[in-house]
Amino acid sequence: MRLADVAHSRAGDKGTIINCSVIAFDPADYDWLVEVVTPEAVRAHMGPLIQGEVVRYLLPAIGAMNFVMSRPPGDSVTRTLGLDAHGKSLSSVLLDLPLPDRPDRRAVERVR
Repeated sequence: MRLADVAHSRAGDKGTIINCSVIAFDPADYDWLVEVVTPEAVRAHMGPLIQGEVVRYLLPAIGAMNFVMSRPPGDSVTRTLGLDAHGKSLSSVLLDLPLPDRPDRRAVERVR
């Protein structure tokens, strides 16, 4: 199972700062996602695309998490507030994160 099977994501960046959200499709999956989609798991999964600490903010009222991380030096993009497309694909990278099966539920199969 991949994160994309149980959640969706949005991402963006300004300068070297990257912001990726993870939003559970089913609110019943949120607590489990908090357990398995840790800052350490995200850091390991994103690999050389990011550098340094990954900070996670929990938003339980909407079944979401927000991850803030940084690109390596020299990989920054525009610092303008105008729209850019550079960081948008990082949500697809995050959604490819493999997840363990849930012990209390059958595997979730998302309709595509």
